Amino acid sequence: MKILKKDVKSGFCHIQVTSLEDLWYLSSIIDKGDLVTSRSERKIKIGSSERKSSIAVRTVNITINVEKVEFSKYSSSLRVSGKIESEHEDIPKGSYHTINVEVNSVLKINKEKWLSYQLEKLEEACKQEKSAVLICVLDRKEASFAILKSYGYEVLSEIEGIVEEKRIKEKQKESTFYIEVIKLLEQYNERFKPNSIIIASPAFFKEDLAKEIERNNKELRKKVVLATCNSTGANGINEVLKRDEVKSVLKQERAFKETKVIEEILVEIAKNGAACYGIKEVEGAVKMAAVKVLVVVDSLIQKLRQENKYEKLESIIKLADNTKAEIYIVSNEHDAGKKLEGLGGIAALLRYKI
Repeated sequence: MKILKKDVKSGFCHIQVTSLEDLWYLSSIIDKGDLVTSRSERKIKIGSSERKSSIAVRTVNITINVEKVEFSKYSSSLRVSGKIESEHEDIPKGSYHTINVEVNSVLKINKEKWLSYQLEKLEEACKQEKSAVLICVLDRKEASFAILKSYGYEVLSEIEGIVEEKRIKEKQKESTFYIEVIKLLEQYNERFKPNSIIIASPAFFKEDLAKEIERNNKELRKKVVLATCNSTGANGINEVLKRDEVKSVLKQERAFKETKVIEEILVEIAKNGAACYGIKEVEGAVKMAAVKVLVVVDSLIQKLRQENKYEKLESIIKLADNTKAEIYIVSNEHDAGKKLEGLGGIAALLRYKI
């Protein structure tokens, strides 16, 4: 994301979308009641009578008063809908319109008040492309590759090598498998340009692969950090996000921060300590200014928006922001978000036990 112009006192921010991941950020930044301006296509009726009239599609600069924000991780789409506020010759003011936000879209977002966490998300989105982390989890004959994202991680590919039972052939096949893994690491390194590559495995497989990387690509080896996990696939990747070995790599990454804070909340809940969960309980804690960290899963926001029941949650987030609480909008795409869903989608670390 690029910030083209920003004036928080005047309430507006002019941004350009530069990646699909920016759509996730915007889905939690744009609220009901915001004014969003962008170039958008609109069907316009030309001609006064039924026989002579025709429909034309025009691209116009439209401002809408936001009523609905719909984001889909699976189709990578963001739709912002509401009533038209801007004046147009052929478009009636007050009619409904949907802006489809895509990569390279330019938006102007006007708010009555920008919350601290929304401004932090904007800055984070601008830095996100510079902090990619590539993850590879493997065992004797399977490997999974993922890129860490702000809304969790994206599994890039999974491969399986055929390993013979006979020892001599096994070693030969295993060596070929490692070369295949290295080729994919090189491709993803070129594509994503990650700062770090985390390679994790049970037993000695990660060390063996690291030796092969050292022999084949010394520059790639400089980015590699080794970690331990007990499985491949999503389970292995979720394990990696919790490992002590990679804290130095992931300490600036949002998914790691989210995992850490939710684990801390679970510990506090287990010992009946300084934490609470559920909308009613968190609302009470926020009103007492007792919330130190507020976490909300994005799927709860989407659900309440679709049911037109978002106002209460929105007021909780705004009050938490006013009382200087740290706020995280967590994706349900990774393990931490799924655990938060199990707590009702909202939880808080408290300044003191209540």
